[in-house]
Amino acid sequence: MLTARDTLEHRLDGLGAGADDYVTKPFSLEEVVLRLRGLLRRADARHTGADPAVRVLGDLVLTEETREVHRAATPIHLTAKEFDLLSLLMDHPRQVLSKAQIIDHVWSSSFDGGGNLVEVYISSLRRKIDRGRAPMIHTVRGLGYAIRPAEDGR
Repeated sequence: MLTARDTLEHRLDGLGAGADDYVTKPFSLEEVVLRLRGLLRRADARHTGADPAVRVLGDLVLTEETREVHRAATPIHLTAKEFDLLSLLMDHPRQVLSKAQIIDHVWSSSFDGGGNLVEVYISSLRRKIDRGRAPMIHTVRGLGYAIRPAEDGR
């Protein structure tokens, strides 16, 4: 609830009437955005029973705690860096990640990023994740890489 009424009685009435949150004027837009994100996160977890340690994209499932990956219920064995790279891609489905972003998150910002390390790991992931199936890992020429559900293979 977003309102100019800021007495305790008004706040109690609003929350008692079913409001999930109560923000009074004047307000910070940043605070409202963060409160909305929190409400959406909690609502999503409540309705889907989602476990933040388990990521699902199409038929690909990554379990953070056990570091297991399955595609179409088939286990896929990954090295530690391959797992970290896939985890990063799955944290940002459909979003194009640049080579620099990948290096910063999977290796470290102090890593010089020389050579074709990212390309080698992407190629290895494709062999393991996409082998014999519709591709999920895509190159966006000049920009980077993205992961999309197979049925969304644009």
